[in-house]
Amino acid sequence: MIAIRSLVFNVLFYVNLTLFLVLGFWFFFTPRKWSIRALQTWAQSSSWLLRVICGIKMEVRGAHHIPAGPVIVAGKHQSAWETFAILPLFDDPCFVLKKQLTYIPFFGWFCLKFKMIAVDRSAGSAALRDMIARAKQEVVRPRQIIIMPEGTRRAPDDPPDYKPGVAAVYSQLDVPCVPFGLNAGLFWPRRKFMRYPGTIVVEFCPAIPAGLPRKEFQTRLQNVIETTSQRLLSEARNFKVQS
Repeated sequence: MIAIRSLVFNVLFYVNLTLFLVLGFWFFFTPRKWSIRALQTWAQSSSWLLRVICGIKMEVRGAHHIPAGPVIVAGKHQSAWETFAILPLFDDPCFVLKKQLTYIPFFGWFCLKFKMIAVDRSAGSAALRDMIARAKQEVVRPRQIIIMPEGTRRAPDDPPDYKPGVAAVYSQLDVPCVPFGLNAGLFWPRRKFMRYPGTIVVEFCPAIPAGLPRKEFQTRLQNVIETTSQRLLSEARNFKVQS
């Protein structure tokens, strides 16, 4: 039954995305903030489909830690879930994503419309300089810069692999950073079509203030994200066993 529900959800998820990209093409010509609101509406509808079809609920903890103004938001990347589900939680989210996504027709065009920060991972140090320059542009709008420090999806029990990009951005923007942990990988495994019922929890932690030395920031950020994520994974696993 879970496999059937997963299949139905995946089909409807991409149908929903296609409808947004094609029928909502006119949002490409509206003010960017209007387009962001449309994107957030699509994200909410996708979360609704996930809840109704697969029985996957969403719980948000610590949202009060997200300031109203410009901020870096950095967290765990375990699945595709967090790339859309957390969008409605921010006033003007700006994702850091790989440049190859902008080459996809319609999808990539909207990424450019939303002024997301596209990073060419093959460009080395030039990519890092470009990411910092773009982040400086967006943070004055003011926007919330959302970055996944490990750069790619990691399974729940994979060892951490944090890249230096987030620390470099933090050192240049002079804004706080709100870390977050989650347990999404248990319910939406990476590179698999199965969707397992349960509650995905995303927890935002107290902000790390601006101005810390880069190495201290990197260590503190990783510790907070990993500790929070492991605690949420343990909670979910214990609940499943008890059930």
